[in-house]
Amino acid sequence: MRLRTWLAAGAVALVAAGGLAYMNRATILSMVAKSQMPPVEPNRPVTWAQGPAQPPTGERPPNIILILVDDLGYNDISLHGGVGGGAVQTPHIDSLARDGVAFEQGYTGNATCAPSRAALMTGRYATRFGFEFTPAPIAFQRMVGTNSEPGSPVKPHFFQDRVKDMPSGGKDDSRSASNMLSVPTSEITIAEALKTRGYHTIHLGKWHLGGEKGSRPEEQGFDESLGFISGGSMFLPEKDPNVVNAKQDWDPIDKFLWPNLPYGVQYNGSPMFEPRGYMTDYLADEAIAAIKANRNRPFFMYWAPNAPHTPLQAKKSDYDALPSISLHRERVYGAMIKNLDDNIGRILQTLKDEGLDQNTLVIFTSDNGGAGYIGIEGVNAPFRGFKSTFFEGGIRTPYFMRWPAAIPAGSRYPYPVTHVDLFSTTVAAGGGQSPSDRTIDGVDLLPFVQGRADGRPHQTLFWRSGQYRAIRDGDWKLQLNGARNDKVWLFNLADDPTEKKDLAAAEPARVQQMLGLLKAREAEMVKSMWPSLLQGAVYVDRVGGSPYGQNDEYILWDN
Repeated sequence: MRLRTWLAAGAVALVAAGGLAYMNRATILSMVAKSQMPPVEPNRPVTWAQGPAQPPTGERPPNIILILVDDLGYNDISLHGGVGGGAVQTPHIDSLARDGVAFEQGYTGNATCAPSRAALMTGRYATRFGFEFTPAPIAFQRMVGTNSEPGSPVKPHFFQDRVKDMPSGGKDDSRSASNMLSVPTSEITIAEALKTRGYHTIHLGKWHLGGEKGSRPEEQGFDESLGFISGGSMFLPEKDPNVVNAKQDWDPIDKFLWPNLPYGVQYNGSPMFEPRGYMTDYLADEAIAAIKANRNRPFFMYWAPNAPHTPLQAKKSDYDALPSISLHRERVYGAMIKNLDDNIGRILQTLKDEGLDQNTLVIFTSDNGGAGYIGIEGVNAPFRGFKSTFFEGGIRTPYFMRWPAAIPAGSRYPYPVTHVDLFSTTVAAGGGQSPSDRTIDGVDLLPFVQGRADGRPHQTLFWRSGQYRAIRDGDWKLQLNGARNDKVWLFNLADDPTEKKDLAAAEPARVQQMLGLLKAREAEMVKSMWPSLLQGAVYVDRVGGSPYGQNDEYILWDN
């Protein structure tokens, strides 16, 4: 047996046996995954496929750029307040709302990364096709499911008996095990739909929808893909002289990421290689190169940087530009937001420089709300809740569209919309139609934005992660947490958008009516393709690293 395999097997056996201190368990589990990290080759240049030398004659469909950022808090952009009490300005992101339409009630597909991305990319609730939980290595789930923040009164649980039911057969002897947790190849992505309309399709950044054969981006409709298949990457090597790091020593997720994430990307399935410099800069550099290569043909670009997801890493120059923020981790986080905005500005400027600005639909949103485990207050203000919760802070996101040729500048849209709408909207903008052989949960938002359609795009919206579920009907929203003895929360969002007054006890008839709606919607969904391996508390009003209160509200979240 090879030494690396022997060490990994021995470490897992020790952890399974128990009796190890928290730090030792965390260190050993990290060592297991670290031993499985793929090699990363030196940087290599990417040559983007060149479009025609001359622009087409006649009417041209719009270019479409979908910007999906990672774990952005509602309050992280200066339009809504901004990090550090407004110390971090985001003029370029804000401009998308100012020059286009801001959806005042924009919702994510789920409260965590991958199921939300699956819903966005297919126009369907991810629970319709069994992509219910975020793909992650078993070693990661074991670590998070057996280690909680010190002092937490609610301990997590790892379901060891369910490991055998994983698609990998319970084997976590390579980092590719989580790649088997994929969106089914029978699903139709935005990229596949737009290719039928003659679009050149490009993906940059995070994928997180599976790496099994047939499920990678270059096999799911993208002509070109540059990024990382798994859920994250380092922004720079930890000891790079140009990086400033912030670690959250209370958080088991953070403890896992630092030793285990590679600093690398792939181009159309190539071996992994290092990017040039800071990851968000690199992805913007390559987006700019791809725009220039495709200026004479319609293109769809899915730009999905991993910022500002942990690990918290900023460029030193961005960190130095924010001396007024005293809390180190908040300053690093703010510098990541600043860098993200700067790079979005560079992409928008390229559209102008290439004469593409007026006829390009640019969409901006986040996969879910800001995370509480980063230990920064107010990232989702004024809303309660964080990533992994179905409180507004976990699922309400900045949601903007800018298309000067078709969307009036300065528009505001008041009714709820969601990530599943982006499939129908982009396909319609490209001159296509949504598939008729399956349920599409999204609707084309352009008629609503342009005043050609009245009313609400949706009467009901639905979210589910295992035994934790939520439904919004009109302005009423109910959450049901089965693991907490069917704990129910009920809010009237018209009167109480920040969910301060739980009306469940005062409105029993409304609760029963909404439970009926929830049951009916769940009957349309399917069982998850793989089991939840962990269940843990996510606190609604408390950030990581802060003292616990006796009556802290929490949900129990499955993954």
